[in-house]
Amino acid sequence: MQHKFSYFLSNVMAPNRPKILILLSVTCTALTYFAVGLPLAVLPGWVRDDLGYSAALAGLAISIQYVATIVSRGIVGPMVDRSGPKRAILIGFACSVGSGAVLIAAALLAARPVLALGTLFASRIILGFGESLVGTGAIAWGIGRTGPEHTARVISWNGIATYAAIALGAPAGVVLLHLWGLAAVGVALLSVGVAGFAFAWPQANITTHASDRLPFAAVFSRVLPYGLALGLGAIGFGVITAFIALYYGAHGWPNAWIAISAFGVAFILARLIFVNSIARHGGLIVAFSFLSVEAVGLLIVWLAFVPSMAVLGAATAGFGFALLFPALGMIVVDLVPPQNRGAAIGAYSMFTDVALCVTGPVAGVLAGAAGYRAPFLFAAVAAAIAIALVYALMRRRAPVVTALR
Repeated sequence: MQHKFSYFLSNVMAPNRPKILILLSVTCTALTYFAVGLPLAVLPGWVRDDLGYSAALAGLAISIQYVATIVSRGIVGPMVDRSGPKRAILIGFACSVGSGAVLIAAALLAARPVLALGTLFASRIILGFGESLVGTGAIAWGIGRTGPEHTARVISWNGIATYAAIALGAPAGVVLLHLWGLAAVGVALLSVGVAGFAFAWPQANITTHASDRLPFAAVFSRVLPYGLALGLGAIGFGVITAFIALYYGAHGWPNAWIAISAFGVAFILARLIFVNSIARHGGLIVAFSFLSVEAVGLLIVWLAFVPSMAVLGAATAGFGFALLFPALGMIVVDLVPPQNRGAAIGAYSMFTDVALCVTGPVAGVLAGAAGYRAPFLFAAVAAAIAIALVYALMRRRAPVVTALR
């Protein structure tokens, strides 16, 4: 079967082979993040209303997955480099299967809240590891099979798949919960893992490089300044998704979902339209330009006095945030030898995970102290610091480029 599949790609679809191979990696990403989205909107309410726990524990039920993802990044990246991305992807989908099975068990234990909550946390941790495995593996697999010249496109398309899949998975989970209960969400999660495993199994792995690899600490130090810029830029995304509804509510405005949708639509359009600009102009210039757009958008939301202004700001911020990950990611991949590509992607992605994990509590404290405008000013300041950092990186790299010429 694998031979026939390879023949089809090599001969029938040869002119579009890079795009086909990227789409295959994107499919793995989409399936994983659909699974991530399934329990996202249903677990807080289930923990609070069905198990009777506090809102803080309901929030922890969501965030504990991201903690698992952060912790696993340093393990997953080197594993991808040693064994190839296909193995990581298969293990990641197996984690989705395991997470779904454990979530079913949590649903069946609802009459015993302590056991149910502990089992639920185990399901979230397993899914967090699965997200890290497939998220890192799919990007490394796409780059490895198409070549580093397609890095920006691979990262961009996988990013689109990530947000689109979560956006589809969350309402699907809500429907399943209302129709058949939490166990149905677990069955769906398990089924997506099985489907992903079956999809990835016949595909070819990429050859790993046997030469010496840099230790993860060395890879991390190279990635650090670019990851910091990414994390600072990601704060805007975290603030809009977590606080825009509360911001609308404080003003008495309806339909906060319009601002969130505007952010998402602008994000996708920017990635589709401008992804090739990274190869033409360079990752740092693109990151500098789009971070500036994001900062302006966040300031518009901060200053908004009517809902339409908040929508405009959210869309502008989404447009600006869109190319930050692929623009800096293209540079990060080039900073390390091919045998360390997985570790570099894992280390780089970690900064988004940390930013999203920390943003909620920090911005929440600011909102409590200074109102719901404060988080958006905080995010704009973070974007401005990222702009300064990217500018410093541009100045640092300029002498190197001149010397090479």
